[in-house]
Amino acid sequence: MRRVVSLVPSLTEAVAASAPGLLVGATDWCTHPADLAVTRVGGTKNPDTAAVAALAPDLVVANEEENRPADLATLRDLGLEVWVTRVRSLPEAFAELHRLLVEGCALPRPAWLDDAEAAWQDLPSEVDARPRRRAVVPVWRRPWMALGRDTFAGDLLARLGVDHVLAGAAERYPRFDPAALGAGVIDLVVLPDEPYRFTATDGPEAFPSVPAALVDGRYLTWYGPSLVAAPEVLGRALAGARRFGAGG
Repeated sequence: MRRVVSLVPSLTEAVAASAPGLLVGATDWCTHPADLAVTRVGGTKNPDTAAVAALAPDLVVANEEENRPADLATLRDLGLEVWVTRVRSLPEAFAELHRLLVEGCALPRPAWLDDAEAAWQDLPSEVDARPRRRAVVPVWRRPWMALGRDTFAGDLLARLGVDHVLAGAAERYPRFDPAALGAGVIDLVVLPDEPYRFTATDGPEAFPSVPAALVDGRYLTWYGPSLVAAPEVLGRALAGARRFGAGG
């Protein structure tokens, strides 16, 4: 059995759901599954490379966006095999998950991955029937930053009938001014709870003229078992968008 250390929360969940005995280490941010009992090796941006090496993994799982190249180079210099995923769309997510689990971890293709592909192929008919909406999708505050070009979360939203207006930005996560994106420019603001934790009282007030949808960031930005329920969970949150009062 291979020994795996994961430096990406969504991939930690993917490996754990497929063969929990493989995981020997994960980051402090790896919160799923809730009962995961492995050695913690620091954060995604500042892993303890010596601690990772001490676990003697056969494979270290990383991502080109989540993890820093310098840390991955250090792990390789320590003689470890590092598997780096690149995920900027739903098809890439499915392809990378299959490649990681079947080729990298030498596992049978998990049933949940088939279920996830089916869930996104069989979207409810009302998704195509309703008018498309224009949205901004903030990911940080102070300074304000949002989804820009070429993002996995943006691709998911587009499949659910939401086009984010900064998709043509030069940066993948551009800074923006909320005051410049009111009614007439957007008709929706999508506020996830990670990486910045937007809430009913922290975020919607900056967009008083448009409805806000508070979404679970795990279903918007994670690629793994959460993709099975993501169409339903995100669809429900988007359908429930509303204007929030001063008290939330």
